[in-house]
Amino acid sequence: MAQVLLVAASGLAREALESIRQTGDHEVSGILDDNADLHGTRVNGVPVLGGLQLAAQRGEQLLLCAGKGASRAAIARRLGLPEERYATHISAHAVLGGSVSVGAGSIILAGTVATSDVRIGRHVVLMPRVVLTHDDVLEDYATLAAGAALAGTVHVGSEAYLGTNSTVRENLSIGRGAVLGMAAALIANLPAEQTWAGNPARPLGTGNAGPHPAPHTEKLLNASLKEATR
Repeated sequence: MAQVLLVAASGLAREALESIRQTGDHEVSGILDDNADLHGTRVNGVPVLGGLQLAAQRGEQLLLCAGKGASRAAIARRLGLPEERYATHISAHAVLGGSVSVGAGSIILAGTVATSDVRIGRHVVLMPRVVLTHDDVLEDYATLAAGAALAGTVHVGSEAYLGTNSTVRENLSIGRGAVLGMAAALIANLPAEQTWAGNPARPLGTGNAGPHPAPHTEKLLNASLKEATR
């Protein structure tokens, strides 16, 4: 069984660890994190071995477990390691069609469904019960929270984040680094680096309440942002 190190002692690392144990595709030999206070401790029984500099000194494959896509991208740039050093984890309880491709370093958790001709890039994170339908494309470092659902031919840019139970209409694009709030319904293209929330989703500052989002929308957005950085 292939050995793997989890990079970043995060909530995502604990979720990935449980999924790996259930699926049995790898054995987690340790966790790397730059927080010196964690060194020598254990996370769900797995030792935190030291900082990220150990990655270049060890032979295991790696899974980047920072919750935010931009953070995973920054770690990958810092490590500068070839693609073959990264593992890919797909839960035994995910359902992926034979025409679906998954890039190195991606983490796909239980209940995820990807139907036909879906392309999932490198270091993408799909939380439980994500649904991807035909011809969807997820660029590197995208993150889809639990229950996010995309209709067909949706393009999600690098480092974008889609909140829990958000939905996206067919034939739309979500730009690089964009954020779609929790339970939002997207019916128009979401430009790069913008944050949209609500149903239907709209840019922050354009809600019915005038220059500020409505209280309910603001609450969902704040929850999404907190979730994205865990």
